[in-house]
Amino acid sequence: MKRVASAVALALLLLSPMASAADWAIAGDAGYHDLTNATNSARAIFGNSGGFTAGGLLRVGFGPSWFVGAGGRYFSRKGERVFVPPDKSAVFKLGHPLTLNVVPVYGLIGYRFSPSSRFDPYLAIGGGATKHTEKSTIAGLTETETQTKASGHFAGGVEYGLGNFRVGAEAMYSVVPNTIGLGGVSKVYGEKDIGGFSIVGRLVFTPGH
Repeated sequence: MKRVASAVALALLLLSPMASAADWAIAGDAGYHDLTNATNSARAIFGNSGGFTAGGLLRVGFGPSWFVGAGGRYFSRKGERVFVPPDKSAVFKLGHPLTLNVVPVYGLIGYRFSPSSRFDPYLAIGGGATKHTEKSTIAGLTETETQTKASGHFAGGVEYGLGNFRVGAEAMYSVVPNTIGLGGVSKVYGEKDIGGFSIVGRLVFTPGH
């Protein structure tokens, strides 16, 4: 995770001399993330498959439309361990608390369709790494399992405004393959990916405007 974040930051640093100050932007995000690729496992453990997410993005533009960005988000859910039989006929709660934290860090390259307009839609694609942490307590003993996997990210959104501050909305789909599925509930359901869809509201600050 740290290596990926450092690599993204280094790439932005090396590319920054090519961009003017007006092309810099910093954004804060808040919204909803759904574990779409592991819906059944998430619903069994947490009661539903989604929840609050928040994060941020640093973006640098090149030319009138192209940009690169580095961002990250945080997602957390609390539930309890469960048992699901092979026939998936029922979900039996075991009463052992379980907390899931998902932290993706990623780099993006994108295209803005109307950069000089007040209404500016865009598309972006990229990759990074997602840290996945499970913490559970059984008989008073707490165990923590952490792993980091490569991830892919596909985003589309729109920004509104022309001054220093803009507002926007973004939808993103992420894939984090081979993260789960080796045992427990996710193996029963045949789910191996903790990625999914998210939709966030965005506040953008552009210092050069």
